[in-house]
Order: sequence, then structure tokens, then C-alpha cells
Amino acid sequence: MKRWAWALIWMGAAWAAVGSDVKPIPVDGGLIVGTVEEGIHVFKGVPFAATTAGENRWKPPQPVAAWEGVRLSDAFGPECPQAPYAAGSMYYRPPQPQSEDCLSLNVWTASLEAEARRPVMVWIHGGALTRGSGSVPAYDGGALARRGVVLVTINYRLGPLGYLAHPELSAESEQGVSGNYGVLDQIAALKWVRRNIARFGGDPDNVTIFGESAGSWSVNVLVASPLARGLFHRAIGQSGGSFGRQVPLKSESEGQPSAEAMGVAFARAAGAESLAELRALPAEKIIEVFFGNADGRGFRTGPTVDGWVLPAEIRRLFEEGRQNDVPTIVGSNANEMTTLTSPATVPRTLEALRRLVDNQYADRAAEFFMLYPAESDEQVRMAFLDSLRDRSFSLSMRTWARMASRGRSPAYLYHFSRVPPGPNSASLGAYHAAEIAYVFDNLGRLQGRAYEETDRRLSNVMASYWVNFAKTGDPNGEGLPRWLPYNLEDEPYLDFGDEPQLRNHLYKAKLDFMESVAADR
Repeated sequence: MKRWAWALIWMGAAWAAVGSDVKPIPVDGGLIVGTVEEGIHVFKGVPFAATTAGENRWKPPQPVAAWEGVRLSDAFGPECPQAPYAAGSMYYRPPQPQSEDCLSLNVWTASLEAEARRPVMVWIHGGALTRGSGSVPAYDGGALARRGVVLVTINYRLGPLGYLAHPELSAESEQGVSGNYGVLDQIAALKWVRRNIARFGGDPDNVTIFGESAGSWSVNVLVASPLARGLFHRAIGQSGGSFGRQVPLKSESEGQPSAEAMGVAFARAAGAESLAELRALPAEKIIEVFFGNADGRGFRTGPTVDGWVLPAEIRRLFEEGRQNDVPTIVGSNANEMTTLTSPATVPRTLEALRRLVDNQYADRAAEFFMLYPAESDEQVRMAFLDSLRDRSFSLSMRTWARMASRGRSPAYLYHFSRVPPGPNSASLGAYHAAEIAYVFDNLGRLQGRAYEETDRRLSNVMASYWVNFAKTGDPNGEGLPRWLPYNLEDEPYLDFGDEPQLRNHLYKAKLDFMESVAADR
């Protein structure tokens, strides 16, 4: 039978599955057909690059393999290989299908007319660059699509499969570099958006990237990377920035091994004497070694200063004004560390906290306790977690706002302090990632939380700000509290508490202290 005849058969089967009113869309690789959910066109598991298995492992993403006929895009693609969160973790999800053929994305849109030219929002998921995917229920894009944007979520390579550097990998690269494959996947997804999103009613000249935690780290990298220039026009970072020291690809510095040296150590731990042997290992073995199950050791993952994806450290690129200068929203949560810190690492007594602080802050310990007071064992946990919050999140987001505000484009700073209702709300507070469901207007999709009218109002406000920002680069709109751009003198920020309020100088004394401590090290 001729190829065109097979194509007709496949098209007929796809239409029969989803309804005759759904039309196939041409994208890189072939035709796809999606579904309609509550009036929104949804396309799931759309490949934007080839499989990363075999010889493609630890290579920049390759062009997507073409398919014949019409591809039914009604189910999420597999997650990139990863280990699950512990069963008791706040972020645990039941195991999902995994594969190295995982570079796919998902699209939600209210219109398939190219002339609609709706603003596009591309979500980059979190998970420490080691876990997660674009298919998490909280990331469902239907609600934001109903507000007038085209919403895209993506997968990218994780852990050692996404960020491993190695001398042999650098030697085979045209640029002489290795690592940063997860970043290159994100860039490939943005290039797919630029080429294809108009067919989904989106405007390729109005793209906002946004993400939380490691997704925000990724947004930070993309804003800094010259390879992403022109692929997006606004950026939102939620709880994650990288303005400290970063690992260089080759050179050693002050006892810090290079990314390549760490890659060599990883290969040895995996029992591989060559790159060919490393590529021959099952993905499950690579993940096992990375998480330390094989020999009790773990390995770092994250972007590398390679001279190509990142020509220099992110802080330096911002200081020199070499970043992609786009309107920016950045912020963090009031209780970031309550779900990120193992109880075993939290001091339980005032004496234990004093020993820890003396060790970490030395002659500045007294200053620490002035800012993070603890006069009894009951106050120890909060003082400790608040200090970690500021050192790990609040400071980096203020730094990002400060550096971005030096450019031509405005930057907006926020603080999320609303405590979601729940059985452990008193101890969790406004925990890490709590704001995501509010931003996506997806409170109803989360199980086990009896959200209140206050939460629904706040979600409507936050989603409105985010969508307004995607449309115009300014989050403000009718009926919303005025959100002023960040400036160094007044340091305005919007506090998303029970009622959104414009405030000034977020944790100023604490963040100034943490900044000066970091500068002294």
C-alpha cells in the first residue's frame, strides 16, 4: 500500500479517537492531533528532539525523528530517567513511565488560529535538576489558557544524563565542551516553540519563560546564556537563582574540582573505563550511581561554566550587563526550608544551634543571633530554617532583582507568605513550591488541601499578574494592587499573603548580613 494511503488510515483512526472536529497540526516531524478538554485544545507528549539513548546520550539534542501519518498526542510522554522522591516526601509522586526518549512538551491553547497570536508561557519544572517532568498535575495549563495565553510545559534531561561533563565528551564536541545537556534541551524546546507555536495560536515573538526551584535556576541560566538570545522576551523565576560560585569545565580553583574531573570520578564509580562503556550502561545504572546507591557516594549536578552555554559565571554576566535584558519577575516563599531540610539536620537544642553557628559564622555569631534570635529550644527550629531560607533563596532572588533592575527592562520582586490550609500548615508555613498551584490557578487539582476563599482570591490575583506580565511585560492590571518595579532605593516588593500588599525592604538586615558573609568567603 502506498505511503499516502497509510497516512489517510492513520488520520482516520486519530480523528475517530478524538472527534472529527479536531484537525491535525503540522509540527517538526509530522502531523499531530490533540484533544479538547473543557474547551481547551490540549496536545501532550509532542516530541521536540530525538531520543537521547545510545549514541545520542550526552550529546546536544538532535532533530526529532519524523513519523508517518498522524500522531495522536493525547498522553504525556515518558519522564526523563530519575529516582523517585522518598515515599514520605512532600513531593512524592507514584512512579511514572521513564525513558531516555523523553524530550517532549505539552501545549494548552484556547485557539488554533495563527492570527490569534496569543502570548506564550513556557514552564520549566523544578526538582533539583534531578527529578520532575512537565506532566505534574499542578502544571496543567488549562486555566491559564482560558485566561488568554498558550501554555507549554517541557521535559529536559536530568541528573548525570543531563549535566555530566567528561574529557572524552569534550573531545568529541565541536565546541570542545561537555555538560549542560539539560540546558541545551531547554533551548531546543524554545526553538521548537519559535518554529511551531503560531500553529497553536501563539505568538513566537512574545514568549515568557518561567519556572520554580530548579526550573527557576534554569530560567536564570537561560537569561544569562547567549545561546538563548531572542528565544524569549520575559522571564519569571520562582525560588531559585545561581549567583554564587559555579563549577568550571576544566580548571581547578581553590580546591574545587572541575566538572570534567567530577565526571571522571563518576565514570570510575560506575565501573566504566571509557566513554563507550559509560554509554553502554543502562540508564537505571547511571541513576543508581548518581544517587549513591552503588558505593555510598553522590555526585553534583548543575550547569557548568563551559565558555559556550555559559561564557562566565552568571553573576559576572549580570554584573557586566551581558545577560538577556528582558522584563523579569522574581521572588521566593516565607518558609522555603520546611520541606527541604531533613529533620535530622535541624538542631534541637539551643546549645546545638550555638555550636553550629559558631562553626559556620565564627566571629559573626553574635550578629547572627541578633537577626535570628533563639532564646529557648522551642525557638531553635525557626531561627535555623529562616537563616537557611535567606542564605539559599531570599538573597539570591533579591540579587537577581537588583542586577536585573540595572538594565533597561523592569524587574518585579515578590514574597509569597500565604500559609496554605492543611493538617501540617503550622509547621510547613508557606513552604517551597506552595505558590505554584496559585500561579497556575489549579488549587482544585491538588488533593488533601481544603483551600479557602482567601486562597481562591489570591490564586486569581497571582494568575492575573502572571498572565498580564506575559502579555505586556507589566504585571499590573485593572482591579489589582499596584506592583511597583524594583529599585535599589525603596526596594519595593509585593507580598502575596492573605491579602496582597506592596511593601519595602524584604528581610533587609538579614539579607545584608548574608550577603556580607558570602562576600567574605
